[in-house]
Amino acid sequence: MRRMLVLGLAGVVSLLSMPDLEAQTAPVAEPLRPPSAFSGIADLPARSVALFEEAGKVLTHPRCMNCHPAGDNPTQGETMHIHRPPVARGDAGFGPVVMRCTTCHGQANYDPARVPGHPTWHLAPVEMAWQGRSLGQICEQLKDPNRNGGKTLAEMHTHMAEDSLVGWGWSPGAGRQPVPGTQAEFGVLFKAWIDTGAHCPRS
Repeated sequence: MRRMLVLGLAGVVSLLSMPDLEAQTAPVAEPLRPPSAFSGIADLPARSVALFEEAGKVLTHPRCMNCHPAGDNPTQGETMHIHRPPVARGDAGFGPVVMRCTTCHGQANYDPARVPGHPTWHLAPVEMAWQGRSLGQICEQLKDPNRNGGKTLAEMHTHMAEDSLVGWGWSPGAGRQPVPGTQAEFGVLFKAWIDTGAHCPRS
């Protein structure tokens, strides 16, 4: 029985570390333009939309989208394919009782086996699903307390700029493309969007 368990876990690690899941090199994050790059837009709502579109480069990146699925199954990789091995959302996004996220995902990234990790690894609530939605729809969702975890815009900014699980997107481990910029730069962009009226793209 013990041998079967070891072989089973080895199979899981093998699946998680298959070369086709992620690039083999260490990608560099794309830059984010600062709020000052949009200061020439005189119309404040238009500037606000432009700021959110820049921040949207983070929100719509696979690192973020993979954890905001519309259904019960997370996706993974740059191609956002179904998580391997197959897993389900379970209670509160932490996986079903028989296979919690933390069964495989530890306190930190485990690069030898290419398994990402964080102390609170879990999916976003289903009401915060982003996959299949336009940037404008995601924007409206972020402003809606019924679909953003009950947060005010100020609290949403704190979440984006300081939450360490959000921050994982900038240090995702070996071979994974990090989201653009830095968390600090993203936080500044997000705050500038709020300060200019939190206007959303139409699509």
